[in-house]
Amino acid sequence: MACSEVKKVYMEHPVAVIECFEEIPCNPCQTCCKQHAITFSGGTINSTPKLDASRCTGCGLCIATCPGQAIFVLDGTFSETEGLVSIPYEFLPLPQKGQAVDVMNRDGQVICRGEIHRVLNPASFNSTAVVTMRIPKEYMDQARSFRY
Repeated sequence: MACSEVKKVYMEHPVAVIECFEEIPCNPCQTCCKQHAITFSGGTINSTPKLDASRCTGCGLCIATCPGQAIFVLDGTFSETEGLVSIPYEFLPLPQKGQAVDVMNRDGQVICRGEIHRVLNPASFNSTAVVTMRIPKEYMDQARSFRY
């Protein structure tokens, strides 16, 4: 799915984005997806996963399940000016709701300021928390991490 197509979807409803580039035998994301939105392009678990955004509800179960931390969820419906970006997070201490953060791109460069909207860390996530940041919409395509 092209970047412009993904943007159109996440402005209508939350949707997962998969940035898995390794062709390795791995399929926890497909197994955990209750909507059957994740498939493998080559038909085997050695292929890279593909997302059917029309089936994805943005529930985020796949975020913590992915051992490669290659999945995040974008939600452009939060407000007129801000969106939500949910990412896997395995560092301690965990950030707190309402905490201000520097939002970074995949190169580690600070792109904007944001705020922690939610932190989910149930035992079923196996020590991978899902942290949701509230950020200006124009940076949603680039946001991949944060620091505080």
